[in-house]
Amino acid sequence: MLPVTLPEPLPLLQAASMDSVMEALASLPAELRDQQDRHIVLLRGRRRLLLLENGDLRLAFPVATGMPGWETPTGSFAVFQKIDRPVWVHPVTGERVEEQGPDNPLGSHWMAFHRDCLGRDAHDGDQWITINGCTTTGFHGTPHRWTVGRAISHGCVRLYNEDVSSLYGQVTIGTPVTVLP
Repeated sequence: MLPVTLPEPLPLLQAASMDSVMEALASLPAELRDQQDRHIVLLRGRRRLLLLENGDLRLAFPVATGMPGWETPTGSFAVFQKIDRPVWVHPVTGERVEEQGPDNPLGSHWMAFHRDCLGRDAHDGDQWITINGCTTTGFHGTPHRWTVGRAISHGCVRLYNEDVSSLYGQVTIGTPVTVLP
């Protein structure tokens, strides 16, 4: 039997990723594909974020979304806040993490698109968490690369830091956001 030369793994991964992006794009409702502005579409179930402009795909990224009990909200929203080098404030203890690094779960950039003032009362896999008052959902980087591609957050949408940096440069306050189930 002749030895078979296996293809390089990186091109295989890139091809699989492109197939996934094309499937995600094809699954969009026509009214989203036909919008004539720049907008973000999050396919929550596919854990895929698309940046579209005039019907064309500008960027596509894998993401992490909210876990059961902390689902990323679905609907139509708009980016209402952008922060470079965000400070994370623990939602229960109020502890602040200002340094960029492994202790700051927001990574390098933050873009808020949803605010909910109903509070939260749910288990996060480790403990029961009760939050009185408002919570904000947004796109952000993460120092925990292994989480991307999973439903693991408290509702936010996590991206690799290099991906959130690219998205941050393409988005303005008011950019429409559509989150599909």
